[in-house]
Amino acid sequence: MRDWLEREWQRRGGGALVFLPLALAFGALVWLRRLLYRLRVLPSWRAPVPVVVVGNITVGGTGKTPLVIAVVEMLAARGRNPGVVARGYGRVPRREHDPLGVVRVYPDVATPEHFGDEPVLIARRSRVPVYVSPDRAAAARSLLEAHPEVDVIVSDDGLQHYALARDVEIAVVDAERGFGNGLLLPSGPLREPLRRLREVDAVVMHGENGARGDFGRRNFTMRLGNESFAALTSNQQLAPAEFALMTRGRTVAAVAGIGNPERFFDHLARLGIAARKLAFADHHVYRAAELKLPGVEVIVMTEKDAVKCAAFADARMWSMRVDALVDPGLETFIAERITARSAAWSRDEPTN
Repeated sequence: MRDWLEREWQRRGGGALVFLPLALAFGALVWLRRLLYRLRVLPSWRAPVPVVVVGNITVGGTGKTPLVIAVVEMLAARGRNPGVVARGYGRVPRREHDPLGVVRVYPDVATPEHFGDEPVLIARRSRVPVYVSPDRAAAARSLLEAHPEVDVIVSDDGLQHYALARDVEIAVVDAERGFGNGLLLPSGPLREPLRRLREVDAVVMHGENGARGDFGRRNFTMRLGNESFAALTSNQQLAPAEFALMTRGRTVAAVAGIGNPERFFDHLARLGIAARKLAFADHHVYRAAELKLPGVEVIVMTEKDAVKCAAFADARMWSMRVDALVDPGLETFIAERITARSAAWSRDEPTN
């Protein structure tokens, strides 16, 4: 069903037309919800520190997680103490005194089935406080209460979560897949209309080919690079050329449970790694039996998949680590926006 729906999202016919009444209703709800927040009928909490939101207007993966990690690293390099809030896609443990289920993702003990694969990956890569909850405002409050040293919050995939006020909005666009048929859910892949991109502070185009355009107030580019391969059961790490040489002549399976698995498969091919493709749904919860794969000598997967397979990993399993290589202008842009916002707050504060 999912594969059929994603194919339909690439054209204006068939399924797109069948679901058009639902898409129109969804669009009306999106418009009404934004209006209620603008009129302050629905409350929006403003944190006492700047908030940077990284998100997108389409369903599926666009590269948000690598960009969130890159933004956190940019802020830390400039002397900031960032923290991260996220929705979480696991069965987040809930406590009696905290019905919203706000919890910290500890990098060395958190499991993706409880907290979600992306928050666990962000916590392990960035080593900054990461808090998850369906209510990102509640997550931000808990983070700041526990970590008063945090002076900027990065919200992962929070573009549509208006209950948390933001100072910088960054939308990530997959240049290869673009916006499909340009229709709203469920007729198309859009969470919000395309005009939403003209309201964000910056658009980051992920990829070198495909969709282009002056969508936002500021436009930047991003690609994935600095690849390295790590064995899941040991500390062995290999450069791309070494991994390609190691796998030559062996039966290799590439596993991806991400929003756009073809991007991962194509990436491996560009590195000279020939592999059988095994694609799963985004946020797929792996079982050991699924990766038995008789006859396969090497299994390579994304970092996001690797955090979910660590508990039953064997010597065949490797993950490919990548970094978001972002237009350097984005770092300057974010820093300037945060500085300007902080200055505005200082002017608005009453003097004694």
